Amino acid sequence: MSITDKSLDNCRYSHLFNEGNPLAERNTKWAVFLTALMMIGEIFGGWFYNSMALLADGWHMSSHVLALGLSVFAYRAARKLTHDKRFAFGTWKIEIMGGYTSAIFLIGVAALMLYQSTLRLISPMPIHYDQAIAIAAAGLVVNLLCAWLLKDGHHHEHSHGHEHSHDHHHQDLNLRSAYLHVVADAATSILAIIALFGGKFGDANWLDPTMGIVGAFLVLIWAYRLLLDTGRVLLDAEMDAPVVAEIFEVINDSPIQAKITDLHVWRVSKNKYACILSLLTSENATPDDFKKQLSIHEELVHITVEINHCATH
Repeated sequence: MSITDKSLDNCRYSHLFNEGNPLAERNTKWAVFLTALMMIGEIFGGWFYNSMALLADGWHMSSHVLALGLSVFAYRAARKLTHDKRFAFGTWKIEIMGGYTSAIFLIGVAALMLYQSTLRLISPMPIHYDQAIAIAAAGLVVNLLCAWLLKDGHHHEHSHGHEHSHDHHHQDLNLRSAYLHVVADAATSILAIIALFGGKFGDANWLDPTMGIVGAFLVLIWAYRLLLDTGRVLLDAEMDAPVVAEIFEVINDSPIQAKITDLHVWRVSKNKYACILSLLTSENATPDDFKKQLSIHEELVHITVEINHCATH
């Protein structure tokens, strides 16, 4: 008996696991626009008024324009290539690549801030405090506005139809990278304002470049954490995710006696996983029997089960 092309079409499995995040994409576009405007003002103001903290914040913001633009590009590419059959498990990891690359940009920005601030600490220059403070304050307002635009998607929680929830593992990492960029901008703006007020009223010119150095290390810490989170996804290094323990729990509690001999779990979207598991059993069981049991966990959207039978005596 032959299988027709039509019946094969009906049996094809969908790999569209990522539902996208249109709100985050739109808000990130606005963040790019606002950040670019403020970047121009801060770089020009920092150079003209000799404020290292302000100039560092401006250069910092310039990299964020590029990184935020990269986040928008990643959203757009993932959406446009959704039906491209070359992607075996969907296009979600394009967004993760965007987040990973943004983290690398953050490291570069921190290095530039550290270098420029150290030079200015060694060779201080007079600062026009009033003008620099006004520009830094405007930059902070823009940063907080961008953070507000991005915060809803960043803090969005995902719930499941069973008793467990794993919100930490379900973040939109592309959006998180954009959010961290604007938060880092806000932090360096605050440090710049503190340094400028300290220099103006406390005659402490050294505060300006010192705050630039502090900001650089702060950015490095955030970039490192983002690299770890996105790198884990890109390398499929998530066998410590809660869903792995849930798979073992289902198999151990199954009415069909079986033992897991091999298991692979990886993410195909921010809150969805695929898994391949090999089972050893002496009972007359089929892969569908275990798939039905595992389906109680809604985050498992692509399950492959291999059954190996052992002889009984």
